[in-house]
Amino acid sequence: MSVSEEVSNTAFAPIPALDTSDSHHNKRVLLVWDAPNLDMGLGAILGGRPTAAYRPRFDALGRWLLQRTAELSTNGSGILEAEATVFTNIAPGSADVVRPWVEALRNVGFAVFAKPKVDEDSDVDDDMLDHIEFRNRGGGLAGVMVASADGQAFREPLENIAATGVPVQVLGFREHASWAVTSETLEFLDLEDIPGVFRESLPRVSLDSLPDEGAWLQPFRPLSALLVGRQGVS
Repeated sequence: MSVSEEVSNTAFAPIPALDTSDSHHNKRVLLVWDAPNLDMGLGAILGGRPTAAYRPRFDALGRWLLQRTAELSTNGSGILEAEATVFTNIAPGSADVVRPWVEALRNVGFAVFAKPKVDEDSDVDDDMLDHIEFRNRGGGLAGVMVASADGQAFREPLENIAATGVPVQVLGFREHASWAVTSETLEFLDLEDIPGVFRESLPRVSLDSLPDEGAWLQPFRPLSALLVGRQGVS
């Protein structure tokens, strides 16, 4: 498991339960978390599976979302509802391992969309985009935050939403989301800049901020993976 299984019991106002009806009595501030993509990005930064100190805390993320919703409410958007959903794949045979994490997320107030990982085409990109589009019908969004580095899937749809005047933020790791960092219409927020999301600072090293003594850059995956995927580097 590469995301937090240890959700704090600290009490705070709950995020409203997910309502999949097509009613829009109140506008929503929507957070969508791309778990497969962010798991891969965090693993690349750490050079392996994260320990408890380096797993994101979804209770802290929930507090930040509620604060962001309150800020947007004061900007004349009326009564707003915060909604957070984690989208994830479930690999064959992993249900028992993933179940405690899913239940912990739901206990905090996050909805979870889980999809079997049958093949390479069974990812959750289209499901996330469909959900964002569904919530945006009839001007139903007062703000949207997407936690992902997948610019191929999200850049154009999010820029189209931003062009309508809806505040759009991309959350992630700046090393992997240059498309959002440099965008003129999207706001980027590094996950490590959200208070409390990580217990300890991530051991981040980038080529444009190397220490004078140099630094080791760990491989994204073991060499043995070449025997499985037969993918080379040219």
